[in-house]
Amino acid sequence: MHSAPISAAGWAVVAVVVAAGTAGCAHSGKAPPPASMTAAGPGAASPSPGQPADYSGLLIKANDLGADFTAPQPPVLNPNNTTGVSQFFINADKTRRVGDSIQVVADPATALVGVNNTRTNYAGKVSGDWQPIDVGSNGIIISGTSPDNSQTVTVLLFTEGRALVDLEFDGAPDDPIDAGTAADAGRKQDAAIKTGLHD
Repeated sequence: MHSAPISAAGWAVVAVVVAAGTAGCAHSGKAPPPASMTAAGPGAASPSPGQPADYSGLLIKANDLGADFTAPQPPVLNPNNTTGVSQFFINADKTRRVGDSIQVVADPATALVGVNNTRTNYAGKVSGDWQPIDVGSNGIIISGTSPDNSQTVTVLLFTEGRALVDLEFDGAPDDPIDAGTAADAGRKQDAAIKTGLHD
């Protein structure tokens, strides 16, 4: 990955606007900004300047990804001035990175628009074709490689109510993240949102 300031390339889903520069941050060890954080477009919720929302309680934990994963940085609240949260995870030998971005928008319809926008933002950042997946609502997944073939990239996008989730998994060229592993993490993230996000 290049040197995106927040987490794995997966943040592209949560910040569609930011997505343009998210994929390819695997080498920096930092989480790239969620592509989805600006993906929802009009109607997306913006944090109140007086009291920024803290949605960090919606995030999965490092051990939900595997015993050797950690979160080397604290969650980023309201990245790119968009209501939500992002977290970067990495495994012990730094060969696998996961960017988890959650954007909280006005309603489920706006969240679906965000999924479509985020998908578009990943064009040219990962090879492969998007496929539907049974995770949350409107779940789609793509698995492939970065344009320079320096890493494998798997991106899972889905909605849960008015939340838009962008999970990006980056690994070594010979160590792809399989769809089952991504789906398991996505279902755990979906469950955390169902439990923690109240209108």
